[in-house]
Amino acid sequence: MPSLQGEAIVLRAVEFGESDLIAHLLMPETGRLTVMAKHARKSQRRFPGSLDLFNHLWVRVSRRRRSSLGFLEQAVLQDPFLELRHRAGRYALASYLIELMDRMAPEGGASADTGRIFDFALAALSAIGQLEPDPRLRCFLELRAFDALGLRPEFEHCVRCGTRPTGPRVGFHVPDGGVICGAHGAEGSMGVLPVHLGTLRVLQQALVYDLRHLLRLTLGDEALAEAEQILFRFQRFHVGFELRSERFLETSLSRGRLTPVTA
Repeated sequence: MPSLQGEAIVLRAVEFGESDLIAHLLMPETGRLTVMAKHARKSQRRFPGSLDLFNHLWVRVSRRRRSSLGFLEQAVLQDPFLELRHRAGRYALASYLIELMDRMAPEGGASADTGRIFDFALAALSAIGQLEPDPRLRCFLELRAFDALGLRPEFEHCVRCGTRPTGPRVGFHVPDGGVICGAHGAEGSMGVLPVHLGTLRVLQQALVYDLRHLLRLTLGDEALAEAEQILFRFQRFHVGFELRSERFLETSLSRGRLTPVTA
């Protein structure tokens, strides 16, 4: 039986039968991979504490065929991301991004694409652990998640003619995934959201910043509201429904403002 081994992030684990677990893993070589961990709930020696959400692992998986369910043979914990588990805001934002990866990451695909998704997920979990997230960080990381998934919005050029829109406000066309100039749409048109050019400039910068430096970017209240609306509508268009972790995230982020970790 062929085997696969390498790094993995735990996206989800659910009980199966009397003693097994079904786990969704994210791996740089395969993207999302579903595996069965036999007797994981009954034996304290098999996979002890390794199949918790967010865990960064080294795994060995056997599969009969490339497209079949895998069987987890070994899991070695590399990083449990403990800093995500002690503050509600961190845990909520990490849960949201991991659920988004679980829903949107492909099973299989080109290694360049699956590797990019895995690298983003690993870097995002690390970045979240250094800060107490606020709505601004949520917007930036959600944007970067879509970028990693191959769904980067276009903020600089009209998606229909390639020109640079002008004016204090332009339209963002959700189905087309980017800004449109005045010749190709107007505020109030179906799927078009009004947004200031300044907001788009910040979002464009967020696409290229190192994740550790995202919070050097600033968004005023109006710009934040515009960014939140764009990301909300963009997410609904591509995912199609509310993720389970969304309300928990919104509640957690409303409790306080960003505070750097000093301890």
